Amino acid sequence: MNRYLHIGGVVAVGFDPSSQHLLVITHSGRGVFCTRTWERLARNTELAYPGGGVGIGIGPLDGQPIAVTEMDYDTGEMRVASPDGRFVLECESSGIAVSGPDA
Repeated sequence: MNRYLHIGGVVAVGFDPSSQHLLVITHSGRGVFCTRTWERLARNTELAYPGGGVGIGIGPLDGQPIAVTEMDYDTGEMRVASPDGRFVLECESSGIAVSGPDA
């Protein structure tokens, strides 16, 4: 199953250790998505770019340091797998293609 999340300005993404939530950092803030439904659970418009490969969670991940993968600006793409291996994300500046059995 596949799904596409329309999110502009993607900078970095990272899953929590349980793979239940996805933190997305963009040029206009941060969002957290539930990986069971792919609905956005939280949104914050304050700029909070990652530092040292870590983003700070909001909503259900409030204050938690989340390991993130940052966009490769040479290619304009990034590929990330969830810790449990259920999901693979193909990211570009304009959104995220999610593939996996539960996408």
